[in-house]
Amino acid sequence: MRDGSASIGVRVLPPNDPRQYDDLAGEWWRPDGAFAMLHWLARARAALVPPATRPDAVLVDLGCGAGLMAPHLAGRGYRHVGVDLTRSALEQAAAHGVTVLAGDATAVPLVDGCADVVAAGELLEHVPDWRAAVAEACRLLRPGGLLVLDTLNDTALARLIAVEVGERLSTVPRGIHDPRLFVDDRELVAECARHGVALRVRGVRPGLWGTLGWLTRRNLGGAGRGSRDGGPMIRPTWSTAVLYQGRGVRHG
Repeated sequence: MRDGSASIGVRVLPPNDPRQYDDLAGEWWRPDGAFAMLHWLARARAALVPPATRPDAVLVDLGCGAGLMAPHLAGRGYRHVGVDLTRSALEQAAAHGVTVLAGDATAVPLVDGCADVVAAGELLEHVPDWRAAVAEACRLLRPGGLLVLDTLNDTALARLIAVEVGERLSTVPRGIHDPRLFVDDRELVAECARHGVALRVRGVRPGLWGTLGWLTRRNLGGAGRGSRDGGPMIRPTWSTAVLYQGRGVRHG
């Protein structure tokens, strides 16, 4: 039976406990580590961000973790500001060129309209009040600013794949998710609209053959050597039932 604890950490913690990220601090930048899929998602999320169109453009990265988007945003013209609760992760983000800010995604200590882009990657399914996080993300955007995100859907299939199956694999930390916090895509679109952002969503998934190849290399002890291409590509899929991306512009 699942005990709800993190399998790689040193403490037995409840599901989705933020302290897990301190216990897993050494995993962030390992290409074959516990956060490998976050690297793949960060690359796909950054691909949604166009080059900056004005000097001093700002991208606010909510729940930035150790700054995994940073390599993919290099040369795009943004000041990359990362917000996170976990100081051990922020230290690593700063080492990768991110301007870090310790804070809660539901109460960000930044002024209204300060951001040209707000990114919220693999965040909403980890906060107790995702609507408050969405409100903050939209508040931070200037008119015409871009919101990009990805999260897990509030469906039985997402709970099965991400938790009941995914967290039994050695590649995913046990207890990293609380499925009660997963976010219905239709509700998310409606909530963004309430705050002036017209969000469009699409389902995504890791490429099948790339993932199988990565798992094979990892199990043979060679994933790090074989991941120089960044790992499996995240690809669009017809269904939003498990994992989905969102992209939308703030009006007004």
